[in-house]
Amino acid sequence: MATRSRRSAAPAVVEEEEEQEGVHSLKFKQSLVSKPGKSIGVAELLTRLKTLCDELRDIAQEEADTESLTPSAKELAHHSLIQHKDAGVRAWTACCLVEMFRLFAPNAPYSGSQLKDIFTLIVVKILPLLVDPSHPYNSQHLYMLKSLAEFKSIVIITDIPGSAQLTNALFTTCFDVLSGPSRASNGEELSKNVEHHMTAILSILIDEAPVISSDQVDVIVAQFLWADPITLGSSAKGKKNAPVDTKQSTLLRKEAPPAYNMAKNLCNAFPEKMARLFGTYFGSVIVDFANGPSKGPRNRGGSADDSDDDEAKGPSEEDINDASKAHRLLRELWRCAPGALQEIIPHMQEELGTENVQLRQLATETFGDMIAGIGAAGPPPPPDLDPAAYPSQSLSHSSVRTYNYLTTPASLNSFVSHYPGAYHTFLSRKIDRSPIIRASWTTGIARIIMTSAGGVGLDPEEEQKLLKYLAESLVDSDDRVRLTAVKAIEHYEFDDIVQKLGSNGGMSQPGSILSNLADRVKDRKPAIHTAAIRLLGKIWGVAAGAIAEGNVRITDLFGPIPSKILDACYVQDPGMTAQVDLTLYEMLLPLNYPPMKPRPAMNGGSQVVKDSQPSGDQGYTEADLDKIRAERQLVLIRGLEEKAKKVFFANQGNQVAHSTYMEHFLKLCEQYNGGVMDNGEKEIKTKLDGLIAYYAKTLPESSRVIEDLWKFAKAHDRRSYALIRFCMSPESDYRKIFKSIKELRKRIEENPPSPTLLETLTPLLYRVSLLCFNKSHVPAIIEFTRTDDKGLGSTAHEVLKEISTKHPKVFSMHVKDLCKTLEHEAPTEKTPNPPGAVDDLKACASFAKKFPKDVPLNGKDSRKLVQGLLNFALYGTPAKAAKHAITIIISSDNKKEAHAKEVLKKSIKNFDYGCDHWLTKLAAISQLVLLARQECEDDIDTLVAIAVENVLLNAHTTSPEAEEEWMETPDDDMAARTWALKILVNRLLSFPEEANLSDTAAPVFKLLNRMVKEGGESSKKNATPLAHRNRQRLLAANFLLKLACQRRLDSQIMPADFNELALVTHDGCLQVRKGFALKLMKYLGQNRLTTRYYSILFLFAHEPDAGLKEILMTWIRSRRAMFASRKETVLETSVFARLLSLIAHHPDFSNEESILKQMSSFILYYLKCVATEENLALIYHMAGRVKTIKDAIDPSGKTDENLYILSDLAQALILLWEDQNGWSMQTFPGKQKLPGGIFKPLESHERGQEIAQKQYIDKDFAEDLEPLVRKAIKSKKRKAGDGVEKPRKKVKGEKKEKVKAERVTKTPKKKRRAAESGEEDDMEEGAAPSSGPTRKSDRRSGANKSYVEVSSDEDEADTGAGAEEVDVMSEAESQESDVEMQEAEKSPAAEAVQDATSELSEEEPEQEPEPEPVKKTPRGRPPKKTNGVTFSSPTSSSAPRGRGRRKAPAPEPVEEPTSAKAGRKKAVAPEPVEEPTPAASAKSTKQGRGRPKKAKVNGAADPVTSSPAANGTGAVRRSGRTKG
Repeated sequence: MATRSRRSAAPAVVEEEEEQEGVHSLKFKQSLVSKPGKSIGVAELLTRLKTLCDELRDIAQEEADTESLTPSAKELAHHSLIQHKDAGVRAWTACCLVEMFRLFAPNAPYSGSQLKDIFTLIVVKILPLLVDPSHPYNSQHLYMLKSLAEFKSIVIITDIPGSAQLTNALFTTCFDVLSGPSRASNGEELSKNVEHHMTAILSILIDEAPVISSDQVDVIVAQFLWADPITLGSSAKGKKNAPVDTKQSTLLRKEAPPAYNMAKNLCNAFPEKMARLFGTYFGSVIVDFANGPSKGPRNRGGSADDSDDDEAKGPSEEDINDASKAHRLLRELWRCAPGALQEIIPHMQEELGTENVQLRQLATETFGDMIAGIGAAGPPPPPDLDPAAYPSQSLSHSSVRTYNYLTTPASLNSFVSHYPGAYHTFLSRKIDRSPIIRASWTTGIARIIMTSAGGVGLDPEEEQKLLKYLAESLVDSDDRVRLTAVKAIEHYEFDDIVQKLGSNGGMSQPGSILSNLADRVKDRKPAIHTAAIRLLGKIWGVAAGAIAEGNVRITDLFGPIPSKILDACYVQDPGMTAQVDLTLYEMLLPLNYPPMKPRPAMNGGSQVVKDSQPSGDQGYTEADLDKIRAERQLVLIRGLEEKAKKVFFANQGNQVAHSTYMEHFLKLCEQYNGGVMDNGEKEIKTKLDGLIAYYAKTLPESSRVIEDLWKFAKAHDRRSYALIRFCMSPESDYRKIFKSIKELRKRIEENPPSPTLLETLTPLLYRVSLLCFNKSHVPAIIEFTRTDDKGLGSTAHEVLKEISTKHPKVFSMHVKDLCKTLEHEAPTEKTPNPPGAVDDLKACASFAKKFPKDVPLNGKDSRKLVQGLLNFALYGTPAKAAKHAITIIISSDNKKEAHAKEVLKKSIKNFDYGCDHWLTKLAAISQLVLLARQECEDDIDTLVAIAVENVLLNAHTTSPEAEEEWMETPDDDMAARTWALKILVNRLLSFPEEANLSDTAAPVFKLLNRMVKEGGESSKKNATPLAHRNRQRLLAANFLLKLACQRRLDSQIMPADFNELALVTHDGCLQVRKGFALKLMKYLGQNRLTTRYYSILFLFAHEPDAGLKEILMTWIRSRRAMFASRKETVLETSVFARLLSLIAHHPDFSNEESILKQMSSFILYYLKCVATEENLALIYHMAGRVKTIKDAIDPSGKTDENLYILSDLAQALILLWEDQNGWSMQTFPGKQKLPGGIFKPLESHERGQEIAQKQYIDKDFAEDLEPLVRKAIKSKKRKAGDGVEKPRKKVKGEKKEKVKAERVTKTPKKKRRAAESGEEDDMEEGAAPSSGPTRKSDRRSGANKSYVEVSSDEDEADTGAGAEEVDVMSEAESQESDVEMQEAEKSPAAEAVQDATSELSEEEPEQEPEPEPVKKTPRGRPPKKTNGVTFSSPTSSSAPRGRGRRKAPAPEPVEEPTSAKAGRKKAVAPEPVEEPTPAASAKSTKQGRGRPKKAKVNGAADPVTSSPAANGTGAVRRSGRTKG
């Protein structure tokens, strides 16, 4: 059967039954048109039409006798049939007409007007009815459609004059039929044949028609708008750019409508023709944009004579919306018909270079999505990564994301290979000057990697290049680009992160995507670090399952995530810290993990056999869920780095302190009673205000926090109070805490006192809740210590020790279980104990010291336990086991005296070097000497002989390991020497306060000082191996620090010995320097050492290890901020003077310029760590004061000149420091005393004048110091990745406000005697020590702590059992150095919290703190000015002479000494500098007039003289020196 075509006819098919004549005449002879008087009824007409149609169908095209067909053909075109009112007549007429078209092909027997009427019937009347499959004549409609498509009869429409309107209507009708839902009354769906035949019809027209109108192109393009949610939203809701809510998934189609598929098929069928059409269609928008803004007036949106101003503004909003819509369509066209865009892509490439940022952004976004195969509907939604899922999603390799034909990326062609020029132009946008473009480009790159270029795939080299680009975007200088990069990674599936991003390197590989993403945790911008912390937390939460199962690749990639997150706490940014708290309990350790509901425990609880069903929510008991949760905690802790682990444990330990403050807050809320109080209203409000102010400083947006907490107090919801108390109670199990938090959230959400209260209260709630160290987890942790399941045994021991130390009340409920474990683990003389037993002993010992009566050593069934502990003390391995066993026995055993003597007797008996269990015996003796001094008194000579003669004087054993520089694990010989030294040291620590230790302590200090001075050498023959020497020097130095924690023993360390001890900082072994630094920071952070030991830290200026140097620097800065918040100037006064003394006695010191430049590094390191604009004047003053005394350490007096050289050198460096920083320093008005013992007064005033007038360094040399100062300041600047902006000026402004706001005048107290303070007398300038009144610092030294409580966990030189957090929350990262220089004011409550963090005290708070309310800035007259110098005073200028006007006392006053500041009020004699001097640094202002007040002592004026000697400033210097 031939089909109709202008170009060719199908070959004839000859039927076997062909008639002889070869033609088939029409037999139908009836009339179809009514004649006058002979009308044809509808029924009859339908019958005739059906008969005609049936006969026509049977006639083959080649056999038709056209002459016999002509009459009927003419009648079919009669208007009475075509325009008949009956739908059936019209349907059958159309069927007959399309048959006539077939039989008369290629020429239809109709005129142009007749054809127009016929196709009007078909297009306008018949085709629209196809939308209803239930129509009674639907089969006739389908037959007509099929014939038009199959025999290409539709092409006749192009022969009709003026057929454009009909053709347009045909396109519109076809797409309308297919785009809408079926209108069948019975719900029948539209037949697939309709789509197929309509596609064929339109394809014929596109192929055959000489011209396709723009209206037809509009109709085709409009079908792709269906995939554009913004267009759908605007059409559905009448709002522009309003995307459809993708969450309403039930309202979205599950597959593309037929009209969309038909348009796609049309475009793919004729790519070249459609490309020309689309090029013209989109050119009016895209090409105009590409040329308009930069190349002249545009034709769209404005006339040609628009002004230059209008031109500069670029396209209008309407133009941008049109362009945006066009670009979304292009995305969809590339996704479904890429061949149709071959002419428009070059124009888009030009758009990448346009000057208009909006247009360039559109092009960048479009190219990125096109390459990634993302259509108008946008990328797929972010994956549902659930950290609380169990089993973990990381254990399932199937994709969680469901397929969606609109959002699932797909690309038919490779954009990279088809359009390499456009692709490389797109890549060049990486260096676009606009961060908006770079951000859009970053999104595109991330999507290309995620989708593998739309599923086509990327060349491995190309993929690695894109990964590198994405990594670089994470450290872009603009925060918008960095945030976009983080947000882009949120769209990655977990498997994509592992396979694609992981191929670029893990977090431990600098410069990789994961490493740079982890660095964003500390980003200065809140939005960025919040997004990064939560994303990383979610990734690790999903990966936790695979990490627990030992997946090496997952562990390598994501194992460091918790460490990176917790390290952010070192930045000390409230918002960052709060985000870490939220992420910890919502991502890393989610509250609802595991999500199953427990079933009641039966027949022994956890012994119940689990249900075999994989989804078995009902197969887990509460104990099983607790074990699953405890395992995840242990997995997290096991992977933490040391610093992060300190943060984690410190946060858990701080729960006690936080709970104390929260309990006090709740009690105050109860007393406040919603604002209705019977009495004490003012006091309650004041206390509540102070505590709320403290909480505000621990969270971001302090003003919002204050408002929220006051609303919480006014709401007075007693149920909320009870729920919070449940969360804090050690008696609450995990399920109770979880339900309490859930209920509290629900109560606040349903009836919120403030919209943001829940956001404010959540981090505070997490901080006080016992979520990790909960009593529910202890049994599971104890079980892990026994089984070592998944290698978590050692971590479980560590956690158990922390729980026993920080939360003994939680631990007490399970101490019996641990004691049972110890019974089974106890060794015998022949059988050793398991390795983990020592950690169990350590945990039990920590608990026994606090709750001795709760350890079951004195019950009827305790005999086995006591014997087990005695066996540990005699045969335990390692030797530390004996130490902890002794601690438990002495703390809790009623028969401790007898047992102590028993252990001592067996340890002494037949002791010899290398005998059986000799290390254990030495460890037991060392602890007995400390804790049972009376029991050891009779045998003390024997014990000392064992330590000295049997061990220390014995020759060192030699081995290859001992000849190395350092041995990580000491051999038995070195371990024995460690225990022997500990015996001697513990003996001194065990003496009571009133004992005279001179004779006993002298030989011990002599031995330790010799080891320090001789580099660890204890033998006169110098035969000690190198590794032993290094370890012995570190031991000796750390033991000296330990002894110095007791003031009575600190006095035994003479200044010369102190100088030798300081030189440990120059040891050639890194491990020695680091171990000494960590121990020094630890004791200083706990306030157990006198302040003179701070000066040693600055001798690390030449430290070659950058990591150690940064740790020291940032730790010192944090301590300086702490001192500043307490109004103490110890670092600026006595510590600086002592530092100059240390440098003066440095063995390498000389007056050569090269050496002096090296010595200046110590001073510059000090300035980097301590100096601020406010305290620089005080430091300068102290540098000058050194020229008013002479050295008291060296009796020969040779060191005096060294001090004077250093004084001038320090002053020169300080002046350069001021200039390079652009600061303004004013002369310090008062006088500060210098520490005694190392300094003494000059012989006469004349000698002082002589020294003051002499310059000890050349002026030219002073100028040569400028490059050193510039280099030191440059090294302070933040790294480019984090330092997006420089906050220095802002920080300074904040400092001034805060320092000014909380200054309180206090009456000076009498000076303590030297015997009480343990310090040397301070020296006045050129005179005997002053006996005038001095102020007493409010900083507690901790010297009165019991030696038993502070030393039992400090047996290791570098690591301690639960006491090694080196001022955890004050040690900050180097990138945050400028931030930490802020002098943040803290209320007493805040100081107490910092102390609770840094001072790991083992005593619980005995009373509830009552923070002092925030003080308001005092009002007073403007400061006066003298000689161009302005001094600000915290008191009113109208105060009487010699008196300072005090503020009204706070409800609970806290000792806060007077601040010695420029132009201060009543000046008092400075205190001994060895106690922290609470004098604020000098702070200058640039406005005001008048003269400064003269400082007075006891009401007498002390005139200010310009004499260099009197002022202690060396050369005369103008006080009004300021930076222009």
